[in-house]
Amino acid sequence: MGVPEPLAARMSMAEQHEYLRARFSRRTMIRGGAVTLGAVTGGAFVPGAVAQAAVPTRSAAPATGTVDGAHVAPFGRHLAYGDDPRTEMTVSWQVPVAVRKPFVRIGAHPWNLSRRIEAEVRTLYTPAGVGASGDHTQYYLHAALSHLRPGTTYYYGVGHQGFDPADARLTGTLGTFTTAPDHREPFTFTAFGDEGVGYHGLANNSLLLGQNPAFHLHAGDIAYADPAGAGKTSDTGFDSRVWDQFLAQTESVAKSVPWMPAYGNHDMEAWYAPHGYGGEQARWNLPGNGPDPRNLPGVYSFVHGNTAVIALDANDVSFEIPANLGLSGGTQTRWLEARLKEYRAAKDIDFVVVFFHHCAYCTSTAHASEGGVRREWVPLFEKYTVDLVINGHNHQYERTDVLKGGEVVKKLPIGATAYPETEGVVYVTAGAAGRSLYAFSAPLSYEGHEQEVDSVASFVNTAAGKADETVTWSRVRYLDYSFLRVDVAPAARGRSATLTVSGIAETGARIDHFTVARRVR
Repeated sequence: MGVPEPLAARMSMAEQHEYLRARFSRRTMIRGGAVTLGAVTGGAFVPGAVAQAAVPTRSAAPATGTVDGAHVAPFGRHLAYGDDPRTEMTVSWQVPVAVRKPFVRIGAHPWNLSRRIEAEVRTLYTPAGVGASGDHTQYYLHAALSHLRPGTTYYYGVGHQGFDPADARLTGTLGTFTTAPDHREPFTFTAFGDEGVGYHGLANNSLLLGQNPAFHLHAGDIAYADPAGAGKTSDTGFDSRVWDQFLAQTESVAKSVPWMPAYGNHDMEAWYAPHGYGGEQARWNLPGNGPDPRNLPGVYSFVHGNTAVIALDANDVSFEIPANLGLSGGTQTRWLEARLKEYRAAKDIDFVVVFFHHCAYCTSTAHASEGGVRREWVPLFEKYTVDLVINGHNHQYERTDVLKGGEVVKKLPIGATAYPETEGVVYVTAGAAGRSLYAFSAPLSYEGHEQEVDSVASFVNTAAGKADETVTWSRVRYLDYSFLRVDVAPAARGRSATLTVSGIAETGARIDHFTVARRVR
C-alpha cells in the first residue's frame, strides 16, 4: 500500500509522504491503507487523514476502554535526561491498553513517594496492511521531572488509576535514578549501536548494568522494527510491535540509567511523518535543545560533570542512504559548530564527546565510511578538537589511530594516549550491540591478538557512489558482540583530565583500551 518502488526511488521521504496524503482518503485510512496518528477519545482510537503534524497527538489523560486499570501493568520503562541533567529527568513507559490518569510517583525513599506528577500519553496507531504490524495501537507515556537536586538518587514508580506504585503490594515495581552532579567527579558511561531484539542485545544489556554507568549512548538503529532501513514507505517487513519487545528487553538497564539515543537509518519509519521520525517522537522524550526539535528530534546535547555530549542525526548528511539527505538544509551543521564553540569556551567542561550513526571512518565490507559525515562534520571535529567520536552502522568494533585531515597524525596502539588539543581525533565504531555481524577485509587485531597491517582496502560512500580507498588508520578490528565503556576522570593535583576508553566483548573480556587526555587549564 506504499509508494510504488519505481516511483519511490525518485522521491524524497517528504515527497513520498505527500503522495500518500493525496492518494488515501479518510475511508481508506480506516481500512488500513496508511499509518495514521491520533488521540484516544472516548475509549476508542479514531483515525483520520494522514497526520499533518510530525508528532503523534498528545493527551494528558486519555479515557480507558473496558479494561480495569488494576489489571494493566506498565512495562518498558526508560529514562532520558532533560536539557539540564542535574535537575531534569524524563520517565517514559508503555501500557498495553489505554488507561486513566497515568502518573509518576517520586521521592527520596521507597516508603515516601508523596510527589505525584501527571504523565503525557502519546498514542501511535499502525493499521493492518502496513508491513507485518497488524492493527496495532501503542501507548507511550512520559513524565518530565524538573527541579530535582543534583547528584541525588530518587525512587520512582509509574502508575495510573487502579495501579498505584505506592501500594505496598506494588513496591517491587519501583525504580531509581540519579541526577548528574553539579561539580566534577569521576563517572562512567557506556555506548553502542545497532542493537535490535535478541539474545546478544540482552546479553550486552546485562553487562552494561554491571558497569554502573551514569548514562548510556545508543548510536542508532535501535530496535529494527523496519528491517529494510531505507527510510521509504515501500520498506518491507516493518512491524511496530518490535518496539514493545525492544523496550521490554532494555528495561533492566534503561529504568535506572538514562538511555540517550541518536537515530540511524533503521529508525526512519516513513509511515508516520515526512521525515520518518513520528514514531520516534512518540517513544522518546529527549532534550529539546537541538536546532529543530520538531524535525530533528534526535539532535541534542547535554552536560554531565566535566563532559559535554552531542547527539547528531547522520541521516541528514548520508550519501549512502539518502532518504533524509539535506533534511536540515545545513541547520544541523551550523548548530553543531555553535555548540562546539560554546563547549570549548566553557571553563568547567574538559571533554566533548560526539555520537551518531553513520561512520566517519570504518573499513567494514558492508557500509565502510560515510563521505557526507567527512565533508560536513569532520572539519568541525578537528577545528574544535573533539575528544571522542562514537559511531554505529557497521556491526563490528573498529578503532582508528589519531586522525587529522584524513591522515594518521599519530599511531595509537592499544594502551596508548591521545592528546586531541595538539594531535587529532579518535573515532570508534561500536556497532556490535546485537544485530548480525558484518565482516572486515583485513585480519582481526584486538587486545591479546594484535596483527598490525600497513594498509587496508576499503571504500567511502560519496555523492557519486562508492569510491575505493586504501587506508592506514585502522588500528583495532574485532568481530563479535561488544560495547564501549568510558571512564571519565577530572584533573587532579596537576595531572591531566582523562577519558579511559575500553572495548568490552559480550564475554566481559577487554578487547581494546586507550586514553584521551586533556591538560589542566
